[in-house]
Amino acid sequence: MRLLNRSAGRLSRHRRGPLAGVVLLLLGLVLTGSLYAAFAPAQATSAESDTAQVEKGRELFLVGCAFCHGQNGEGILTQRGDTQLGPPLAGVGAAAVDFQVGTGRMPMVQPGQQAPDKAPVYSQEEIDALGAYVASLGPGPAVPDEEQYSLEGLSEEEREEAIVRGGQIFLTNCTACHNFNGSGGAMPRGGYAPALHDIEPKYIYEAMLTGPQQMPNFSNGNLPPEEKRDVIAYLESLRETPEYGGFGLGGLGPVSEGLFAWLVGIGGLVGFAVWIAAHTTRSTKKKGQAA
Repeated sequence: MRLLNRSAGRLSRHRRGPLAGVVLLLLGLVLTGSLYAAFAPAQATSAESDTAQVEKGRELFLVGCAFCHGQNGEGILTQRGDTQLGPPLAGVGAAAVDFQVGTGRMPMVQPGQQAPDKAPVYSQEEIDALGAYVASLGPGPAVPDEEQYSLEGLSEEEREEAIVRGGQIFLTNCTACHNFNGSGGAMPRGGYAPALHDIEPKYIYEAMLTGPQQMPNFSNGNLPPEEKRDVIAYLESLRETPEYGGFGLGGLGPVSEGLFAWLVGIGGLVGFAVWIAAHTTRSTKKKGQAA
């Protein structure tokens, strides 16, 4: 008993020391951390997952994109230095990658003024990895969520209002290049504005957000997501609207209609006049012969 009393007395004296609280706190933290590490389920953190995706994207980038855009996305100039083989990608964001690669415009077969759309080369998983890598080069627009461009959940009245607002925005900002009917048109220096009839809503939204090719970009600061969705609603309404005037000539506007008028209209009149002249009854009498 005396031995136990002496030990308890020593412990009591040390417990009242100035460092006793710190020691107990450290022991508690070490014990708690050890128990958590032993019994908590092992799972990868989002940071580790993002790092792995960025690394995968870099591997794909070095194989398919670095020839034109540089190994670090810095861009490459031609030997003369007056033409850019591939622009720098810092700051374009994952949305630009999703649009360009998802529509098959990138990688290009060869450098040119216009990147035509074609079947995509990469899977969506690989496109996401490329987007994650390019996004790591500098802050830029992210891939939009479906709720930002989807018309699901809108009532018929809300849909009609969205179409009207979207039509006003489109006619003000987009018809100079894409035509009032979204049928596209020619651009300077060998470029062209593509037709918008069969483009997925996500890619239309990303095009407005990032401004591919010669198109200006409409950031969320000057064209909010709701108005981008309204433009998509207007374009989708054009696909469902019948041609009330009959043959619409592709909806290309006055150029195609004027050409049709010249070739078919005036050409038909000239041909008809020639036919009339060829079949007019003529006199068989010679000049100076008496009647």
